[in-house]
Amino acid sequence: MPMQIIALGGGGFSMEPENLALDRYIIAQTDKTNPRVCFLGQASSEHPDYIVSFYTAFNQLYCKASHLSLFKPHTADIEDFLCAQDIIYVGGGNTRSMLAVWREWGLDKILRTAGQNGTVLAGISAGAICWFEYGLTDSIPGQINALPCLGYLSGTCSPHYDGEEERRPAYHRLALAGDVPAGIALDDGAAAHYVDGERVAIVTSRPDAHAYWIEKTAEGDVSETQLESRYLLAE
Repeated sequence: MPMQIIALGGGGFSMEPENLALDRYIIAQTDKTNPRVCFLGQASSEHPDYIVSFYTAFNQLYCKASHLSLFKPHTADIEDFLCAQDIIYVGGGNTRSMLAVWREWGLDKILRTAGQNGTVLAGISAGAICWFEYGLTDSIPGQINALPCLGYLSGTCSPHYDGEEERRPAYHRLALAGDVPAGIALDDGAAAHYVDGERVAIVTSRPDAHAYWIEKTAEGDVSETQLESRYLLAE
């Protein structure tokens, strides 16, 4: 089965609770009326308000919503539980801490298995960059650094490209120094959809949201190219 990953730079139920266009897009990729959707909130220390917001949105969207805690897991069969989901949705927060917890519990391998078996892997911010070779993260306060991530997708990813003013200069600086490979930058309200590692679409929930390809040129500069996108609410 094709492995689908949808990375949200921002937006979705946690940032745009009145505009669930990106969440509806994720659901549509399952071709199911009432898909099973599991939320992973480790990046936010499984904050209860975040979990409640997830249930509020996805119950509204007629999904069979659940979440998996790794601090108080409800099952010993974590792999079976996750592989039975139609969508796994990863929340935002501290990517470095999230990945450390995941690796301790084996989710770095389990999530790949779920994706290869047809579960749509999706997420916002930390839940977007985690799938790539490298993500630009503010896990350390006051800094934006390159963080090695799961590597399911090649290249680098940064979320909140238009929402946090330090994102663009940090990405350019790291690319110019050769600290990160070429990759994608996602505005708030923009999502990149990948199938078997290939980008097949950029979709947005805002008319002014965009995605960009960032790379170091042969001349020693940094190139930023706006990618073609589709505004979902114009349809």
